[in-house]
Amino acid sequence: MRKNNVFIWSIVVALGGFLFGFDTAVISGAEQSIQKYWQLNDYQHGFTVSIALIGTFFGALIGGIPSNALGRKKTLLLIAAIYLLASLGTALATNWYVFLLFRFLGGLGVGASSVTAPIYISEISPSNRRGRLVALFQFNIVFGILVSYLSNYLIGRSGEDSWRLMLGIQAIPSFLFLILIRFVPESPRWLILNKGRIDEAGETMKIIDPDGYEKDLEEIKNSMHLGNSTTESVFSKTYRKPAMLAFLFALFNQLSGINAIIYFAPRIFEMSGLAKSSSLLSTVGIGLVNFSFTLLAMNFIDRFGRKMLMQVGSVGLIATLGIASLAMYSHLTGWAVTGAFLVYIAFFAFSQGAVIWVFISEIFPNEVRAQGQTLGSSTHWAMAIIIAFSFPFFSHRFGGAPIFAFFCAMMILQLIFVWKVMPETKGRSLEQIGQTVIMH
Repeated sequence: MRKNNVFIWSIVVALGGFLFGFDTAVISGAEQSIQKYWQLNDYQHGFTVSIALIGTFFGALIGGIPSNALGRKKTLLLIAAIYLLASLGTALATNWYVFLLFRFLGGLGVGASSVTAPIYISEISPSNRRGRLVALFQFNIVFGILVSYLSNYLIGRSGEDSWRLMLGIQAIPSFLFLILIRFVPESPRWLILNKGRIDEAGETMKIIDPDGYEKDLEEIKNSMHLGNSTTESVFSKTYRKPAMLAFLFALFNQLSGINAIIYFAPRIFEMSGLAKSSSLLSTVGIGLVNFSFTLLAMNFIDRFGRKMLMQVGSVGLIATLGIASLAMYSHLTGWAVTGAFLVYIAFFAFSQGAVIWVFISEIFPNEVRAQGQTLGSSTHWAMAIIIAFSFPFFSHRFGGAPIFAFFCAMMILQLIFVWKVMPETKGRSLEQIGQTVIMH
């Protein structure tokens, strides 16, 4: 019964990931129509696509504040309301500046969600199932991406103004998230560390693990007496190691080129010689592969560990990015490039995609977990802004080959980082991981 409770709570909170993925990818089917509608030049177009990422960066940067002050649950309710308002606003906007405002607002929701949802799930999960349960967030992200690609493909056949419905349909899952989040409990670790409500936290932990909750409760209370204040900065010397790990992990996540492909997939495939209808259909293929291999990774992450998945994925990303770059240099058919990127997505979903939110949510001690998640998430989105804003410029002037060769080189560096620096975190409590990482 307890497994069902924790799983249901995780699924509900992971709906924030679904909206995260949908909002992130839906623009790929609408961006060219939006460019025509407001007659945007390359720089305005790049800004229109990246404005949501700018909002995401700021949402990630400040997301830890309400998460600590108001609690994980109230912050998630606020995020759901933001998603709902942003989806309706972008669909109805007739002024470019109003459209930018609502896309920015939606980005705030995505950024705050990327901080709060993984923290919440990690804090309610038993250690032997934490990887799989936190990976539900990523699973829902890719499910949201897949649904947005399918939605764009179906809606995109209805005319020039179809982009409005592409963006507005997100209001339906946003409203569902707003309703369901009311039925999950507050994080017990937040209740103890921020409010001192030990009895209330204990009731929730008893539901999570009736047999071992007393030991977990004692570990959490002991972590309060190690000389660390909840107001201490994540940038202090004590937390140098986990901060470095979160920063580099998030940096490499974006230097894989994943958001260039997610945001501009139809454009990349058209650059490779595919017709527009075939390029839109190819994005659906990317979504299906992403979905399938994320599901596969969820079944391996607690069995083989985070580090093993990252090692396998890094090698695969190096190979597929190299092949895609060579195919573009050699002017091979668009289907050759499509095939390379489909395999690339499989390796990304199996490694970086499944591991990032799990790993960053685990490696920080309780007292700075929200700050640490903020650091990792804001780094992730700052890099995504740079890539989304610059990709149209560089692809228009240089083509795709040198861009993906650069991403390939970055994945070689990632492999070295994973091999030499990244610790394994599977199967241990959050308190054990937090102390181990800062002491080594």
